[in-house]
Order: sequence, then C-alpha cells, then structure tokens
Amino acid sequence: QVQLVESGGGLVQAGGSLRLSCAASGRIYRLNVVDWYRQAPGKQRELVANITRGGSTNYADSVKGRFTISRDNAKNTVYLQMNSLKPEDTAVYYCKAKISTNLLSTSDYWGQGTQVTVSS
Repeated sequence: QVQLVESGGGLVQAGGSLRLSCAASGRIYRLNVVDWYRQAPGKQRELVANITRGGSTNYADSVKGRFTISRDNAKNTVYLQMNSLKPEDTAVYYCKAKISTNLLSTSDYWGQGTQVTVSS
C-alpha cells in the first residue's frame, strides 16, 4: 500500500507565505516525478508545479517567481513553498506522484488535498 498525504494548508493574508508538504509512505521503491495541482471552486484542476527525481522543475506562469517546489528523496517528501500569496491562489492543493513499488510497477497516486485560503 502507498499513501500520499498533503499538509501545511491554512488561512493566510495576502502577501503571506505557506509551505505545503506531500509525504509518500508505504511500499515505495522509488518516488519519481511529483506534481502539485490546485482546484478552485467552480474551476478545473490546474497544474501548479512539478519536480523530477533529479530536481528539474516546471511552474505555471501564474506562480513563477512566487512558488518554489523542492524535494527530499531520503524522506520521500516534496514541498511547495508559496510566497507573496494572492487571493486568487485560494484553492484545494493536491499532490500527484508517480511511484514505483518495484522495478516493474509504476502508478500514479493522489493525495487527499489541503485547503489554502488567502484573504484580501
């Protein structure tokens, strides 16, 4: 069994910061690429950032320069540091990870989501 758990969400004023964590546990052979998505009420889920096992990163234009994704492979954990938060960043944030449970088996796993609310 593999579990993916997000944490770190909350309520913050505009201009503030939060750091989200996405921790993978269970029968993990390798944590591969990890994506952070978000979904605001009435909107489609959108990709915010992702990071490969080697540390290569990509960001949505809307968060470039404000958000930083990083990972600790020893802890099977990925972080999303969010600075200069805006009300439009309000959403449920989800992580999705491509996890290998052995040499032959790789699947996508989703966390349960964590709410981020930015007040103006």
